[in-house]
Amino acid sequence: MSEWWTYSLFDFLMFSSRSYYRLIESYNETMWPAHLLALVAGVVVINAIARPSQRAQTTAALVLAAAWGWVAWAYHLERYADINTAAPWFAAAFTVQALLMGAMASRPINAAATRMPLSLVGLAVFAYPLLALARDNGGWRQAEVFGIAPNPTVLATLGVLLAWRAPMILWLIPVSWCLVSGATLMTLKIGHAWLLPALALSAIFARLMRNRAGDISSTTNPRS
Repeated sequence: MSEWWTYSLFDFLMFSSRSYYRLIESYNETMWPAHLLALVAGVVVINAIARPSQRAQTTAALVLAAAWGWVAWAYHLERYADINTAAPWFAAAFTVQALLMGAMASRPINAAATRMPLSLVGLAVFAYPLLALARDNGGWRQAEVFGIAPNPTVLATLGVLLAWRAPMILWLIPVSWCLVSGATLMTLKIGHAWLLPALALSAIFARLMRNRAGDISSTTNPRS
C-alpha cells in the first residue's frame, strides 16, 4: 500500500473536467429560464450595496439566503452528489450559510458602499458566467450563474459581507468553499482555478484593513 503522502488531490477526485462541465451544462438546461430571474436577483444585491438602506439590505440578505439554500439542494444534493461523494457535506455547509444570511436580514447592518464590494458582486453577476467562453470546448451552456451555481454565488456573498462589515464567522464557509473549489479546479487543470481563492484572500485582506482603520480611528478620536 502506498504511503498517504504519495497521494495528490487528483487521486481523490472521481471525475474529469469533461464530466464536471457536462454536469453544469445539464444543470443549466434544467434550470433555464431561471437564469433571467437570477440576473434580476443579482442586480437587487448590487443595488443594496450601491444605495444602502435597511430595506434594501434586508431584501439582499434574503436573496442571498435563498441562493445559498437553492444551491445546497438543487446543485450539491441533486447533481454534484452524482460525481462527488463530498457533495452532501457541501450541501450541509451551504444550508448553514443560508440560515446565517437569513439571520442577517433581521439585524441592522453597518453598510459601506466602496468600490471593492461592488466590484466583487459585479464580477459574480456579470463577469463570472463569461469564463465559460474562455475555456476550450466551453460555451454559454456551461456558464456558472449567480444564484444557480455555487462559485458566483459565493463570490457575490463575499462582496456583500465586506460591504456590510459582517462578523468573521459569516466568512468561514464562503472562504472555505473558495479554497475547496480552487483546489478542485486546479486539479482539473482549469485555467481560472486561481481566481476564486485570490479574490477571497483579497476580500479578507480588505476586511482586516478596514478593521484596523476603524481601530486607529477610535483610538485617535476617543469619545468624551
